[in-house]
Amino acid sequence: MSDAKPVIVSLLPHGDLAERIATATGGRADLRGRDFDDVAAHLQALFASGRPIIGIAAAGILIRTLAPLLGDKRSEPPVLAVAQDGSAVVPLLGGHRGANALARQIAGMLGTEAALTTAGDVALGVALDEPPEGWRLDNPEDAKPVMAALLAGQRGQLSGDAPWLTPLAEQGAVDVLPADADAPVVLSVAGTPPLIYRRRAFALGVGCARGCPSDELIALVGQSLAEAGIAAGEIAAVHSIDIKTDEAAIHALARHLGVPARFHPAARLEQEAPRLANPSDVVFAEVGCHGVAEGAALAAAGPEGALDMPKCKSANATCAAARIGAGGTEGSPRGHLSVIGIGPGQAAWRTPEATRLIAEADELVGYGFYIDLLGPEARGRMRRDFALGEEEARCRYALEAAGEGRRVALICSGDGGIYAMGALVMELLDRDAAAGGVSDAARRVALTHVPGISALQAASARAGALLGHDFCAISLSDLLTPREAIVKRLHAAAAGDFVIAFYNPVSRRRRTLLAEAREILLAHRPADTPVLLAQSLGRPEERLTLRRLDALDVDEVDMMTIVLVGASTSRRIPSGDIEAGAGGSWIYTPRGYAKRIDGDQT
Repeated sequence: MSDAKPVIVSLLPHGDLAERIATATGGRADLRGRDFDDVAAHLQALFASGRPIIGIAAAGILIRTLAPLLGDKRSEPPVLAVAQDGSAVVPLLGGHRGANALARQIAGMLGTEAALTTAGDVALGVALDEPPEGWRLDNPEDAKPVMAALLAGQRGQLSGDAPWLTPLAEQGAVDVLPADADAPVVLSVAGTPPLIYRRRAFALGVGCARGCPSDELIALVGQSLAEAGIAAGEIAAVHSIDIKTDEAAIHALARHLGVPARFHPAARLEQEAPRLANPSDVVFAEVGCHGVAEGAALAAAGPEGALDMPKCKSANATCAAARIGAGGTEGSPRGHLSVIGIGPGQAAWRTPEATRLIAEADELVGYGFYIDLLGPEARGRMRRDFALGEEEARCRYALEAAGEGRRVALICSGDGGIYAMGALVMELLDRDAAAGGVSDAARRVALTHVPGISALQAASARAGALLGHDFCAISLSDLLTPREAIVKRLHAAAAGDFVIAFYNPVSRRRRTLLAEAREILLAHRPADTPVLLAQSLGRPEERLTLRRLDALDVDEVDMMTIVLVGASTSRRIPSGDIEAGAGGSWIYTPRGYAKRIDGDQT
């Protein structure tokens, strides 16, 4: 389940109730008319990106709008409806994925009752498949038949200390049996599999050789836990030394166990040296602490914790487990940098993956104008703005911030891998720290490149299909690329009769290369070749201008413009609609179907 904060979507003319709920839940308030206009598009975009939705609207509006997107209840975000006067809070979707808990929280704040409709919550006051934090249900797939049996009047048996299940005993639905303090909680009803709840009472420490096979580590842990009498469901987290932050086997193990992976500096693990059962001078010489697996387990367990499973090892891996006490060190997660292309700007052109990662980020980094284009997604968020010309600084900062264990979103316009920050991020990772690269911690972050709609795609689509056949893109900025190299590429593209997208065509100081490009192209293609000037695509001030190649005027182009020049085969189609395409005309580049079409007609 995503840990994204909820979005309170209000259709009211004022935002008082939405802001109150946002404050109570740690979410954000989106108001119609301020943050969005198209209700359906906004709700569907939030849902597709995995954001919990609290709609201050009629339940029917939410249901009808989201119905086409429903598919897998195990992965979809919670959706709630709140009455406009705050008199009712109704979970509509994801009751046991957080909606019921949110409903109770909101209802408590508003002084009303949560209108829960899930059977267990209504009849028995509990959700058997939703144990509290710190506990795990081994077999959630069996909760449904057990609940059905209890609702049918069958009497069950409950053993173990489980305060959240006391409503069952209070209603006489179960008999409570004595059990050892460390025993799992078992709820059984005749004719159904028993439900087994386990307290996440152990910290698992692991170490391994670089590149250790995931299967080897998983097998070692499984066998070692079984021999120690520790159930996998009792593991709270997987812990290791920070130089293993990017070790695939450790993350595969954490996913296998369904727990987080956390990492500690060697100095913290070395503090546990006096408590290690198997200290090693060899390990100390290698990584700076006398034990990784035992040290990590004890660091997480705290001074009151104890080593229940000393180090076990295989050819390439080690593991140990400690019972958790008070005062343990949580450790840091692996940092995550998302290089996100947001398209030209409007939210409707942004992918659900981009929206989700933006929502989950601890910090937004980028050129300030690009972050501002996120609108409500950026409001109230931790952000680090950089000016134009500070590209290296923003990429370096984003990597180092992620290296501290944070989730960072590096915001790029268009596609982050096309004339944007994606390549610079990779270049910094490709260098050693001594050669101008980034720190070792930054080099170990998880990296995601999220595609976006590039300006060349948007421009072509707005005006028809100018990129319908072979095309290329050339940046006319000579700040980083030598002018001679740009001119060489212009000649090659002109001779190859490519449709060309010119990025960075001009700036306040760069005014000559676009005019030179025009002259080079005129030597290879007709004077009436269509040229599209697309400005501020996807934004309210968007403007499309269609020109002939011989009439291309540099003074019509600014820094917010992308210039698309057709090939010799590109064509213009006048339209009866003066608002169609670019100034009432469509432009396209045929791909070669004419022969087939003509052949079919003869």
